[in-house]
Amino acid sequence: MSPYPRRHDSHPGAEPPLGVIGNCAYLALVGGGSVEWLCWPRPDSSFVFGPLLDRERGGQFTVEGIDTPDVTTSYLENTNVLRTVFSGPDGSFELLDFAPRLILFDRAFKPSMLIRILRPLSGEPRVRIRCRPVYDYGRMVAQSWRASNHIEYTGLPAPLRLTTNVPLTYVEDEREFLLDRDCHLALTFGEPLEAGLEETAERFLERTIGYWREWVKRSRVPRDYQEEVIRSALVLKLHQYEDTGALLAAPTTSLPEFPGSGRTWDYRYCWLRDAYFSLNAFERLGHSGEMERFLVYLRNVAEKRSGELQPVYTIAGGSRAEEVVIDTLSGYKGNGPVRVGNQAFEHLQNDVYGEMILAVSRLVLDARFLGSIGTPQTVELVGDLLDQIEARLEEPDAGPWELRGERKLHSFTLLMHWAGARRAAEIGERLGNDELQQRASELADRAREVIDTRCWNPQIGAITQAAGEDGLDASLLLAIHFGYFEDGDERARGHVEAIRSQLTVADGGLLRRYSVPDDFGVQEAVFTVCSFWLVEALDAVGLHDEAVALFERLLSLDNGLGLYSEDILPGTFEQSGNFPQTYSHVGLVNAAFRLSRSWD
Repeated sequence: MSPYPRRHDSHPGAEPPLGVIGNCAYLALVGGGSVEWLCWPRPDSSFVFGPLLDRERGGQFTVEGIDTPDVTTSYLENTNVLRTVFSGPDGSFELLDFAPRLILFDRAFKPSMLIRILRPLSGEPRVRIRCRPVYDYGRMVAQSWRASNHIEYTGLPAPLRLTTNVPLTYVEDEREFLLDRDCHLALTFGEPLEAGLEETAERFLERTIGYWREWVKRSRVPRDYQEEVIRSALVLKLHQYEDTGALLAAPTTSLPEFPGSGRTWDYRYCWLRDAYFSLNAFERLGHSGEMERFLVYLRNVAEKRSGELQPVYTIAGGSRAEEVVIDTLSGYKGNGPVRVGNQAFEHLQNDVYGEMILAVSRLVLDARFLGSIGTPQTVELVGDLLDQIEARLEEPDAGPWELRGERKLHSFTLLMHWAGARRAAEIGERLGNDELQQRASELADRAREVIDTRCWNPQIGAITQAAGEDGLDASLLLAIHFGYFEDGDERARGHVEAIRSQLTVADGGLLRRYSVPDDFGVQEAVFTVCSFWLVEALDAVGLHDEAVALFERLLSLDNGLGLYSEDILPGTFEQSGNFPQTYSHVGLVNAAFRLSRSWD
């Protein structure tokens, strides 16, 4: 099962793509009737089903059609409910997969529950169900026993129960059976389903559909590219762990950036950098509630450390996630190693200070938040973050791409110092705090001076990846986004053109992150969000038609369900890397708003 079939391959007879479902407490990847990835009770817990990383040790929860070669997958419109249709000579049936999310007693009800509903559509289709849960990344295999209408799986950290109106013998024996009526399966972790199965499953389906469609109706969308933006918005919403407000980078671990690369990372954590950009997307989409929850999370991880930050935290706000290799798992299509945890927790990435100022500044500058969280502590936090920028202004670090072997004075870090300090000066001006305004302005000027004198290369015509080096970095396209080049600055267009020229690996605008060798060799894959950044930058420097052409090319490379992974492979244009990737969907949302016609 591949997560990433291309859009034009998503047709009857082709391998079905994976869809993501979830309820803001957990996420799952489902494709072709197989639960390929599901971690419980939290997204950073062990998988209960993880055949995506090992077909033998990853467990299994599948609904298989017998002699149904045509399988098509889609979302119910404007929802996170996945519909798979199985068709063959003997008949057809549909499978609905969803994680219940509904409003109950004025609160979001989001249980550790996966509901699967099978409905016959025509003829006499036959079906087989397999359920083999595991835990501890496949090292713990559950035992089972049956009761009157459910199967209990034991040996896991919490009770796992499959409640169903399918004959239990057929499930236990993995025996095919005639699907002559609607069948329901409810798999629960922890609290079991005690209410009536059929009535509860159908009611939860109706109310979950209603929840997602109501949430979409409250979203702001551009005039153009609405379907793509809505799907990306729904993806971003699923990646907010609502209990704390943290935003996951992705729900998976160890899907390789490109085959044989060894670049297999655990992305089930909250990177402050990624999360800041997600915050921008939520703002464009008009969702202040998601913004506020995330900003509370940011304050919780920042204030107790007096502004000293690391680049990534657990979704609970923890500061440690030791990276270990699970050598008992073979990895995605045999591409290991499988990693749990991430060494990035130990990295020095100083760009986070500027990004944090940009993020928390909304608590002061956005009138919607006044009084809801409180500004005195926020202003104090801004001062603490400025202290860190001042102390670390010219300190080499691992950079935005987390180089493991060496530290450099990265231009992106300096750009974020400049952007964050400039925003702090705006806060000082708004509050009449002359000392804060003057101090922040001086820091912004210092950061600009270092960029202009040590990172701008006049021969290349661009800001380079690091001070004194010639290599370029796609993250520096964000100099356009942040307004580093003032109106009329002739350097802006040349900067964009130089990055496109040096970093393009396919189709004149599909970019790698950088071209210089790193700890694992030379980058081969297209990093999806970089090409979306290029779309915005091209439009900003007056190359609108080229921006539109690149954007529409990117839209043609989704996985068939509007979903994007971290990377794209040159040559085949298959997606690769952890999936789905919030960074990629943020890039799509921002680019769509940039290019769309005005509603006026």
